[in-house]
Amino acid sequence: MRPLLVMDGDSFAHRAYHGVPKTLRRADGGPGNMLLGVSNYLLRFWQSERPRTVLVAWDTLTEPTYRHEALDGYQAGREFDAELLEQLDLLPALVEATGFAVAKAPGYEADDFLGAAAAQEEARGGTVLVATSDRDAFQLASALTTILQPVRGESPTRIGPAEVRERYGVDPEQVPDFIALRGDPSDKIPGARGIGPKKAAALLAQYGSLDALLEDGRFAAEADALRLYRHIATLDRDAPLPPLPDVTPDWAAAAAHARGLGLDGLARRFEEALAWT
Repeated sequence: MRPLLVMDGDSFAHRAYHGVPKTLRRADGGPGNMLLGVSNYLLRFWQSERPRTVLVAWDTLTEPTYRHEALDGYQAGREFDAELLEQLDLLPALVEATGFAVAKAPGYEADDFLGAAAAQEEARGGTVLVATSDRDAFQLASALTTILQPVRGESPTRIGPAEVRERYGVDPEQVPDFIALRGDPSDKIPGARGIGPKKAAALLAQYGSLDALLEDGRFAAEADALRLYRHIATLDRDAPLPPLPDVTPDWAAAAAHARGLGLDGLARRFEEALAWT
């Protein structure tokens, strides 16, 4: 059975925006670097993995999630260029033109759709490839789910349970507890006072879970905060998903859509992919 490929659209969009020259413009002068970069990632992943279909997941930046409402300062200070936001708005329709699925809904982050898709596919006995640079997704690694972590200029690193243990010193299911204790500077999750990654891993090796640690009286003054941090770090595997039937990509339709955006070079890239199917 071919795997389901799930991509963190926002993760690759930001990599593309900062990695592809901003001098790449659409025919009308608008920005095109992110559109090209994300499409190239999608094409490369499809060519190398030949999944049964692809789901690309997106944040909804205009609506707060329960995480923002529960924790003051969550992801605070993030500001995005107007050209980045313009292309983010165009990307879901470009993905849909290929025939692949898109997940985006108010109140959810892209990561939540990754978790929901992995849970759904595993429940049907399928295998999953989760493409993202966000290490929060390490909690999804299992015998059936592999994380594809992009590496500049190289093939992506494949992360399974063994690699999570090697990198963090914890099992995948302990990753939310680990983040709660260690904190996450990128999301502005404070973590436990005075606890770094090595100490967090050591505590979880000793106690097994954050709950067991708190039940033993550790971090009593921070217990409620740590439970909140864990909740925030846990992906919502009940996030709403579109149907995910097997798909043969429509590269010709994608090429037409790219031309409509004024990106003839990208259209040619999609046309070249017609030879792969």
